[in-house]
Amino acid sequence: MPGTILITGANRGIGLEMTRQFAADGWQVFACSRDIPAADELRALREQYRKVQLFQLDVTDYDQMAALGKALWDQPIDILLNNAAYYGPKGVAFGTVDLDEWRRVLECNTIAPYKLAETFSRNVADSARKVIAVMSSKVGSIADNSSGGGYIYRSSKTAVNQVVKSLSVDLRGQDISVIALHPGWVKTAMGGPNALISAGESVAGLRKVLLETDLERSGRFYNYDGSEIPW
Repeated sequence: MPGTILITGANRGIGLEMTRQFAADGWQVFACSRDIPAADELRALREQYRKVQLFQLDVTDYDQMAALGKALWDQPIDILLNNAAYYGPKGVAFGTVDLDEWRRVLECNTIAPYKLAETFSRNVADSARKVIAVMSSKVGSIADNSSGGGYIYRSSKTAVNQVVKSLSVDLRGQDISVIALHPGWVKTAMGGPNALISAGESVAGLRKVLLETDLERSGRFYNYDGSEIPW
């Protein structure tokens, strides 16, 4: 049965495709973007699907997040998907780390997902599915790191994986499942043109993972194809 999903970073790439696929299946979609007027494709989806609602949200603006929480205070949210992320500078090797950029990436990729869960956990607890998901990345897997480098983005995703794990423990009493997701190497603005899969293929797999998530799967890290990734 269709439900309600809140998606951050819904204006492009995986977030936009996630909005499209859930809306096409009859879900109510709360699609969040930090710049709605500039989100032409997202606004087009709102015209196409009556159950798509757009909300202005910069995930690092916690006053704005709190205001949205108040606006949606009585709305059950079956799936809370933190998709918004900031990659930061590329090619970050030892000795070339920009500390200000590191802090900016950590704010968006690690702290903001925690605040989103804190803000909307009651909405999720009031829903039928009770799922919180964070778009992580395989580069955040400590076990998978054999190439080094990438200090800024890697560390932000490793840290948010720990946030996911703690949330899965702390929210289990409310029957909320919390998982981390890896979308694959996707042809998006972040993934680049040489990536291996399309946003449509990635999201089709991620949706299957989201819809099959339960308390038994909570506290784990999943690839878009459903396989589990080591922390």
